[in-house]
Amino acid sequence: MHTVPQELSYTTTHEWVRIENDIATVGITEHAQSLLGDLVFVDLPTVKKGLAVGDDAAVVESVKAAADVYSPINGEVIEVNTALSDAPELINQDPYGAGWLFKIKIVGELPLTLLSAQDYQSMLDEEL
Repeated sequence: MHTVPQELSYTTTHEWVRIENDIATVGITEHAQSLLGDLVFVDLPTVKKGLAVGDDAAVVESVKAAADVYSPINGEVIEVNTALSDAPELINQDPYGAGWLFKIKIVGELPLTLLSAQDYQSMLDEEL
């Protein structure tokens, strides 16, 4: 059973979103990192890059596979987690904390496609 923090929102593609005022912090879920295995490289977006919901925002690579990380929010990248360049394993160790990927200044309304923790857990339960 994977941890699904109640205070976060989620996507069907296994990103999590922490919204504080008009800033969204984005990462991949514990479920996603466990499927990928040990992460060895992260390609983060550039600061000031504009993103729309569903845009390719980042890539995470493990010894098994590479996976795209999609933007769950419309906005502009204002910060990236540079610690991941030297330590991509932070995503495996702490996906909801030190393993965050990037922060976006939210533009416009939040997408209706974001899932609550309960809905995301239900989706995971159905996948099993």
